Amino acid sequence: MQRSIGLLGLTFVAISGILGSGWLFAPLLAAQAAGPSALIAWVIGGFAMLLLAATFAEITTILPVAGGIGRVPHFSHGSVVSMTMGWTAWVGYNTTATIEVEAVLRYSKSLAPWLYGSDGLLSPAGLGVACLLLLVFTVLNAFGVKFFARINTALTWVKILVPALLAAVILTSEFRYANFSDYGGFAPEGLKGILSAISTGGVIFALIGFRHVIDLAGEARNPKVNVPLALVLSLVICLVIYGGLQLAFLGALDHSQLSNGWPALSFPGELGPMAALATAVGALWIVSILDTSARISSFASGLVSVGSNARLGLAMAQNGLFPKFMETLSARGVPLFALLVNFAVSALFFVLLPFKEVLALNTSSIVLSFIVGPIAVLAFRRLLPDTPRAFTLPVAPVTGCLAFIVASLIIYWSGWNTMLHLGICLAVGFALMLLRSALGGFDSLDWREAAWLAPYLAGLVTLSYLGSFGGGAGLIPVGPDIAAVGLLAAVIYLLAVRLSLHKDKFDLYMSEEKADEEAEYGAPA
Repeated sequence: MQRSIGLLGLTFVAISGILGSGWLFAPLLAAQAAGPSALIAWVIGGFAMLLLAATFAEITTILPVAGGIGRVPHFSHGSVVSMTMGWTAWVGYNTTATIEVEAVLRYSKSLAPWLYGSDGLLSPAGLGVACLLLLVFTVLNAFGVKFFARINTALTWVKILVPALLAAVILTSEFRYANFSDYGGFAPEGLKGILSAISTGGVIFALIGFRHVIDLAGEARNPKVNVPLALVLSLVICLVIYGGLQLAFLGALDHSQLSNGWPALSFPGELGPMAALATAVGALWIVSILDTSARISSFASGLVSVGSNARLGLAMAQNGLFPKFMETLSARGVPLFALLVNFAVSALFFVLLPFKEVLALNTSSIVLSFIVGPIAVLAFRRLLPDTPRAFTLPVAPVTGCLAFIVASLIIYWSGWNTMLHLGICLAVGFALMLLRSALGGFDSLDWREAAWLAPYLAGLVTLSYLGSFGGGAGLIPVGPDIAAVGLLAAVIYLLAVRLSLHKDKFDLYMSEEKADEEAEYGAPA
């Protein structure tokens, strides 16, 4: 593999992942769930993602490996945890490519109405075009990470300028302050609405794109400095843009659009919500470029997602869960076979689940894979106490625990229906792990270090069923359920930190990784 991505390229990889299709529909979904209090959802969601990013910022300064989401847990908690976290991330990443392709096609519907049938779903011809677009992402990534980074950087400039310009145009053209107090008040759905907006209203889906920096850390120049900087810069820039878009969206709506309340807010025409608002305030000149920029945004995010997921597939092969042939690198240093396998899996999601379920599964599965970050920080403080860190997480025991609780809450807020799909995915991954073990896919399984996973997942599933989010039984009201999830997460956090790898096993895994690095990057001088 080639360490050829600099700070600008790495930051733009994250921005491209964050400013994908999210800015096209997240302001609408968040407003439907929470009304004007969607602004609070962005603040909470941004804080949550910054917390998680900060834990990985320290980790990547000492372990800048390809496919970091799936590979880092291998060095903190061994094979079972790394395969579980990597599997859920891999499922989520494959749904990301599907979501971005769907967004490109939806914004192309006016040019090619045959892409969709009368039921609003992709037609057979539309499915063919969707698979072809996925194949284009795969081919472009096959040309190497340097080529991929150059294309993405050029596209990302458009992705930054157009949403920022759109927010400014709408804010300066029409702003109705009454929208923030009428139609049910500032928080018409209360605390539940705010929390739903975070998890299933597109907030976390939009912001979680920073993860691509972690997965491409193995191909970054000076990763100990550039990776933490890219994580923070990308999140701050995108939070400003999303906040401006949400504020503009809330203030530009008129009475006819809000007469039936925030949950009924919709834009039934061919234009998306942001383009429809720009039309309503008379900014027709920006509407003409909005659809094109929307396609560019989703295209670039899909491109980044496919590239990042290939590195995760490689990491899962190194962990032993996936076949060894997925570790094979092409002459350009690209995990080509992982790209091809991921292409096939992403294509399946077009027919397996409806779009909204794919979106919810994407958020919960990827956030679940992130819970290892706060735990691994403390594990590496013990295992690598003298290793220099370009970034050090402040008050790590407290900050890490808070990050773990926040991640657990986001998973819980996704609701019972999503937890069912997530549980099915975990069951499939567990069965695959046992099958690979029976076939000699790896020498041993680190069960002791994974002892915290079963009570954690069982607790989340139980609370999700008893709670009132996304089809839950509603036996535990909002408020006490948050306290229960927080208590569960805090107890499991303490247990998981205590169950990290012993030093001798950690040294063994690190020696294997160093041998792999020499094979990938060449022996150190």
